[in-house]
Amino acid sequence: MLAAHFDCPGGPENLYVKEVMKPHPGEGEVLVKVSASALNRADLLQRRGKYPPPKGASDILGLEAAGSVAGLGPGCTMRWKIGDAVMALLSGGGQAEYVTVPEGHLMPVPKDMTFIQAAAIPEAWLTAFQLLHFVGKIQKGETVLIHAGASGVGMAAIQLVRLANAIPIVTAGTQEKLKATTNAGAAAGFNYKNEDFSEKVLAFTQGSGVDIILDCVGGSYWEKNLSCLRTDGRWVIYGLLSGGEVHGDLLARLLSKRGSIHTSLLRSRDKEYKEQLVKAFIENVLPYFSGGASPHLQPLVDSVYPLHEIVEAHRKMEESKNIGKIVIEMPVKSL
Repeated sequence: MLAAHFDCPGGPENLYVKEVMKPHPGEGEVLVKVSASALNRADLLQRRGKYPPPKGASDILGLEAAGSVAGLGPGCTMRWKIGDAVMALLSGGGQAEYVTVPEGHLMPVPKDMTFIQAAAIPEAWLTAFQLLHFVGKIQKGETVLIHAGASGVGMAAIQLVRLANAIPIVTAGTQEKLKATTNAGAAAGFNYKNEDFSEKVLAFTQGSGVDIILDCVGGSYWEKNLSCLRTDGRWVIYGLLSGGEVHGDLLARLLSKRGSIHTSLLRSRDKEYKEQLVKAFIENVLPYFSGGASPHLQPLVDSVYPLHEIVEAHRKMEESKNIGKIVIEMPVKSL
């Protein structure tokens, strides 16, 4: 089968498409013929040699995919059958023509949704759902500050905060991105490049601050985050785009707010945790992707690249030019 590959860590130019062995499903695993996968920041970090796959995971890039069930390993229940349209949460391997997945990490593709759209759901939406509900314990009426609001996780989080009857506000780096977040449901948005988001957040919340911060930026935002965190607020860190170093009296500031810092990574979670997460998402969120549901949830696809243009796709994400998800489409072949 064909797969995205790199021989040594580095820039996007190190990527190429290579023929590799097609995987075989093990105990309790399903073989999926991939129609589309989507890019995540983790793919860029892995390509640079900074985020190796967990032990036992495929070293092929790709943390999410959508396609059709092509085979069932020993011990599978009757949950899935050959030909079912599915989307998958992966620890790796999505940017290839086939991938094996534990059966509990698969979700049915919502009715009337294309594989391109479905590929934009698993990693981004499950991450946002996990951060808000499993980690942040979001409550009705709370205000949530979402950094990188126009990213895949950000656009999912905006809609999930609304679904939880809470209030999403965001930061982003361009007016175009802020407009997209407003269209997705953000109550307010602030351009971190030309205004102090902490001052704007305090003004929006009439001085009280936000209950939850979803932060993929890290070090450079710590003072502003603490300035606009409400007393007893939760600061949830799931990425370190600006690095992890902090210079200053973070702990005293945090203590004065009685605030809590939570950190979370989804990729390295164990199989059982991911199964529980997928199950909760299927029950509580997935129905809202179907036509006619209210509120109606919608994955936002920024752009679609064929597998052989994987280099260009990585470059676009590296330059932070995307609003929503960048999707990789696999070559069309019969089963």
